[in-house]
Amino acid sequence: MTSVSTALQDLAAPDGVCFGCGSSHPEGLHLKSYWDDDGVHVVARHTPDPTYHGWPGLVYGGFIAMLVDCHSNWAAMAYHYRAEEREPDSLPRIDCVTGKLNLTYIKPTPMGVELMLKARVEGEVGRKTRVICEVWAGDVLTVTADSVFVRVDTGQLKDQAHKRS
Repeated sequence: MTSVSTALQDLAAPDGVCFGCGSSHPEGLHLKSYWDDDGVHVVARHTPDPTYHGWPGLVYGGFIAMLVDCHSNWAAMAYHYRAEEREPDSLPRIDCVTGKLNLTYIKPTPMGVELMLKARVEGEVGRKTRVICEVWAGDVLTVTADSVFVRVDTGQLKDQAHKRS
């Protein structure tokens, strides 16, 4: 199904601490994203733990938003690496942050089912990149997302957030 055996997160950011997708977060979900064999989509699979119930038997919508946010961001970064004809483990590292996260919940997402997230870039890869993501529970499309991710220098962002610049 995927053309690489090592997740993008493990290649590009093995020291990542994001709760959703950080490879080094001690209690995180460790979501893993891979290029699909079609060369267009970046895919991830995750089966939510019962901790993330919303209504009985259904996955909490905010949890789904987190999965979409992390995975779509990795799709944007994967497309940036590909546009620059570089491998994800090359330097300098490419980082993006969420500029806009827009989800449409189409159908309830059931607990106990593996979810597949399928994302692709729509349009050009640039400072701001539009990503379309789908969440599938088996053969049922439950969520679509149309979001924007912004390429950034994360060191500068951290300094700005802590008012150091």
